Amino acid sequence: MNFRSITLTAIKCILIIFLSSCSRTVNKSISIIESTDIHGVILPYDFIEKEKLNFSMASSYEYIKTVRGKKDATFLLDNGDNLQGQPEVYYYNFIDTLPPHFLSEVMNYMKYDAGTVGNHDIEAGHAVYDRMAKEYEFPLLAANAVDIATGKPYFKPYRIIEKDGIKIAVFGLVTPAIPNWLPSELYSGIEFKDMVETARKWMPVIQNEKPDLVVGLFHSGWDRSEAKLQQTKNLNENGSAAVAYNVPGFDIIFNGHDHKVANEKIVNSSGDTVLILNGGSRSEKLAEADVTFSSHKINGKLKKKISGQIVNVSDYGPDSSFIKKFTPQYKTIDEYINRVIGNSSATITSRDAYFGPSAIIDMVHSIQLEITGADISFAAPLSFDVRIDKGPITVGDMFKLYRFENFLYTMSLSGEEVRKYLEYSYSGWLNTMKGPNDQLLKFRIGKDGKPALTNGKAWFKNQSYNFDSAAGINYTVDVSKPDGSRITITGFTDGRPFTTNKIYKVAVNSFRGNGGGGHFTEGVGISKDELRKRVISSTDRDLRYYILKSIERKRSINPESLNNWKIIPEKWVRNVQQAESFLLFGINK
Repeated sequence: MNFRSITLTAIKCILIIFLSSCSRTVNKSISIIESTDIHGVILPYDFIEKEKLNFSMASSYEYIKTVRGKKDATFLLDNGDNLQGQPEVYYYNFIDTLPPHFLSEVMNYMKYDAGTVGNHDIEAGHAVYDRMAKEYEFPLLAANAVDIATGKPYFKPYRIIEKDGIKIAVFGLVTPAIPNWLPSELYSGIEFKDMVETARKWMPVIQNEKPDLVVGLFHSGWDRSEAKLQQTKNLNENGSAAVAYNVPGFDIIFNGHDHKVANEKIVNSSGDTVLILNGGSRSEKLAEADVTFSSHKINGKLKKKISGQIVNVSDYGPDSSFIKKFTPQYKTIDEYINRVIGNSSATITSRDAYFGPSAIIDMVHSIQLEITGADISFAAPLSFDVRIDKGPITVGDMFKLYRFENFLYTMSLSGEEVRKYLEYSYSGWLNTMKGPNDQLLKFRIGKDGKPALTNGKAWFKNQSYNFDSAAGINYTVDVSKPDGSRITITGFTDGRPFTTNKIYKVAVNSFRGNGGGGHFTEGVGISKDELRKRVISSTDRDLRYYILKSIERKRSINPESLNNWKIIPEKWVRNVQQAESFLLFGINK
């Protein structure tokens, strides 16, 4: 072999080694973890029911730490609705606002990278969520929450995050249906735009950043039936699927708001696969996207493999360092919820509210009438099954009684509109009975035509918080008649005559007063624009606060039913009440 051939052979070997080295695949593994709809479940304790929990942000953190120890990079995201639900957040929202907020301290400690604002975060009001946006060491996102004065997003539209050489874009959207539920003063200066329209506007901007991965973080539910809609209706509450299908560019979309778990893939309008994940609610689960990147590139982009999983937080114990750090906050909140504000002469429960007047609902009615001076009050069981025992009443009991931070509105309605309102309400939870053995309550029905059972119990077809009754007037609900012709109002409880063409003042919570449940819009037929004009006044604090103060002022209460309405025929109701109570609660009424 001559020198020239030896040299050529050596060069070939060097080239082979070099090319082999260049073509060797270098993988990087990352995880993107989403929490959503935490609703104040920070510590492993339910401060309302006063019982331990086997899930919480403390246990979520234990899992997150294990992932961070295994992956090249971990991104931690949150999808909103955290500032309502437990006294843990209420206390720092409204009672003690001087120190850093408990939730901001927790999320900064856990090192969140980005979060999207939720409708219940907006419900806390400007003072709270503006403060949180400053305290968080990560941005709050919501590209479709637009500052009316500037035309720009009120929160950040997206965030570019780079870790270990991997760059991801996180784009946030919030359900634009917020004006359907909340008073405008809570989001003054903000307009909520359509999700698809907003995503189309921002996708080119995001792609110009040349991220390796585009992630949607949407506080909006996953409704696959909407997935192939070319156009979405304005203020579509659950528009995530419409965005996923109609706006190419997303690799992963995390959802929230509807408290449902999702882990699936869809093919969008451009033929690309999108991973859809939803981590449920109340810190019970986490949604995780696992992505492996290869140094091989396709069309100039890193090749990637994406999969999803739902993590059961209850499989992990609470992180001990987390518990130790936040023990002072636990003690503060525990002392707050156990403060005695009065005494009750009787045990009251919402279980009887589905069959007639109820002392627990009538207590709310009475306080609403007292605060507003209205002629009529509308109220519903905000918790499906709640009980306040005879004896001392604590602050915590008020969270059982009234779970949401609703304001109290005084509105104007004609007598005929009051009747239509009640017709709509009762049609949502009572069947038309043809005889004494027919079913009274509207349950979810199984394939066999009988009430569908979950863990041996039946569930309502509708939500209990939509089952409004009225106080201030006397009336009957005739279930032998069809929907729309059941209500007969005989007069006011104080003896005044009731007429259909006269205008009356009505007390109702802000969720209902803004159209929630459809009582005013679908039932009465009042448009959203007209509905706002019907509001005479609003409280400046949530209704729970006023109920608490009322009891605190009286010190002793004697809760009794007002007995101002009844379902007829009464014999038919008595005939089925015991059996249907057993279906709902597993007890004999």
